[in-house]
Amino acid sequence: MYRRKLKALGHHNPEGFDVHNEEEVRNLVVWLEDQKIRLYKIEEREQLRDIKNSGWLKALRKYLDDLTCPVNISQKLSVLDWLLAHAVRLEYAENVEKYNSTGQKDEKQQGGDKSSLDDSLINLSVDNPDLKAGVTSLSKLLNLPHHPDHFVLLQAVRSLIEGKLSQESPKSGKKSGKKVDIIPLNQVKLGFDSGDSAINEAAKIIRLLHLTELRELQTRINEAIVAVQAITANPKTDQSLGRVGV
Repeated sequence: MYRRKLKALGHHNPEGFDVHNEEEVRNLVVWLEDQKIRLYKIEEREQLRDIKNSGWLKALRKYLDDLTCPVNISQKLSVLDWLLAHAVRLEYAENVEKYNSTGQKDEKQQGGDKSSLDDSLINLSVDNPDLKAGVTSLSKLLNLPHHPDHFVLLQAVRSLIEGKLSQESPKSGKKSGKKVDIIPLNQVKLGFDSGDSAINEAAKIIRLLHLTELRELQTRINEAIVAVQAITANPKTDQSLGRVGV
């Protein structure tokens, strides 16, 4: 599953790369930093380059923290996939005109065929590391609380985006002036204990989403009451039907 990204990055051995070979994995991390990512200055890469050192994992952990990698270091495959995807994004950003012109040329040659994209979406599995890493990264960018289940995170992301892009939300470029309340998940009172921390966190997220919907409903009810009061407080009358005297 890494072959396509390795080919895109110009790796010297995309076909023979063995993700289960620890030495090859470490060498790939060093190659990505030296050739593509280049987060550190050359003299700052010494610990990362020393792949035989017993403290290499500590150096890798610091490197991932400096990159703001959202994936836990214990998830080896997902970490490696995230690094490759990050390198691809940087490579594209540096050569955006080149890749855009190539893409337009290919699209004309293929008649705008999108079957490859459709196939990749159809064949996307629920355990796909790209999907998990993408959801985790997106939730972190949106400052959402972490949750081990990427489906729960995806639901939270969807609700947040719907709230931001709905017709009732403020127009782009304008601030609503309302203070946004950010409630840490660990401060939410659930009212019961399922005995499973993952289930408890999921229930807390669902409860917060439900409270948000209730708050939106109450706001709309209040707006309707105000609109009705405005009509009843200033009724329209037809003076031509009135009479003075008997």
